[in-house]
Amino acid sequence: MPKLRWNSLGVKLFVSYLVIVAVVVIVLLQTADFVTPIGFAAQRRRMLGMGPGFDLGQGRMASQGGFNAANAEALLNQAFQTALSQGLLVAGGVALLIAITISLFVTWWVIRPVRRMVEASRNIAAGNYSERVPLPGKAGKNRPDELGELAISFNYMAQALEMTEQRRLNLVGDVAHELRTPVATLQGYLEGLLDGVIEPNERTWAKLHDEAGRLRHLIDDLQELSKAEAHQVPLNLGQVNPLEIARIATERLAGEFREKGLEFSTDLPQSLPLVQADSDRAIQVLTNLLTNALRYTPVPGKVQLRLRAIPRGVEFRVIDSGIGLSPEQQNQVFERFYRVDKSRSRALGGSGIGLTIAKMLVEAMGGRIGVTSPGLNKGATFSFTLPLSVL
Repeated sequence: MPKLRWNSLGVKLFVSYLVIVAVVVIVLLQTADFVTPIGFAAQRRRMLGMGPGFDLGQGRMASQGGFNAANAEALLNQAFQTALSQGLLVAGGVALLIAITISLFVTWWVIRPVRRMVEASRNIAAGNYSERVPLPGKAGKNRPDELGELAISFNYMAQALEMTEQRRLNLVGDVAHELRTPVATLQGYLEGLLDGVIEPNERTWAKLHDEAGRLRHLIDDLQELSKAEAHQVPLNLGQVNPLEIARIATERLAGEFREKGLEFSTDLPQSLPLVQADSDRAIQVLTNLLTNALRYTPVPGKVQLRLRAIPRGVEFRVIDSGIGLSPEQQNQVFERFYRVDKSRSRALGGSGIGLTIAKMLVEAMGGRIGVTSPGLNKGATFSFTLPLSVL
């Protein structure tokens, strides 16, 4: 059962019902208390004005001796009942009018934000993803009720849709841009070969081979990204030694670190527990992070791979002294085709998809991935976790 909050919508509606009932009762009593004595006084004056001998049944004067104590009591009872009925009728009408007014106000108070969300949802369905609904009450002062939480969730959804649509547009433009460069290069070289302007030597064939390789690499990355986003990447989960993951990944890139002149070190405790992961995919993720550090760390620079045990998992950290990331870049670095330094990464052959694929693979294996950085030109730390083996 959910915990009761005093500012929840259910409590507010319950209190509003109590207020309506209390107001109706008070108005009913006050109106009846005000009207009934007036009506009773009028009936009493009427009774006294009729004098002795008034026939209660026929409404006319009876014999002179017919007016006695019994007749007087009957007249008083009739006057009181008539006055009370009139008072209750007037009081009930006034109370009903006030109850309807308060109920209409409560209904309007509840329905207004819902109607705003209905209108906003129609605008979003029509393609206006910038549509937002105002938050009811004083936003940020107190915890919102269910309608406020619904409005906040609606705005989050609208923001997510807007960002998704923007990423879709960016994806189309980025893919077109990434394909345009190698295709234009291939077309230029082929036209030069056809016109005899470029000699068909070994350097020319190597250039054509490199550009074709860039196209193939981009297509492979797009295919991998499509599978990862559709959760169709096959995973062979099992017990894996995290030290083995680190060993294979570092052996692949050790030569490139030496060739570039970067200082590369490792901190690998030997008593780490086994993790639950796909060995090949985990190596792919770590290789991607090490390659990223290799590309964005200028000489002289340092890169360190550090592993450590954490509660319910093992953490892999790649720490570099590279170009660093701003807070905004840290939020966007795992997005598709995002590059911190577009010109530099394109020159190095990066497609801008590797970190996106790495994030999806880590999450598919039950882990988490993230990045921290003190700021631009102060290095960055990419880390991901893999859960402990349950076998």
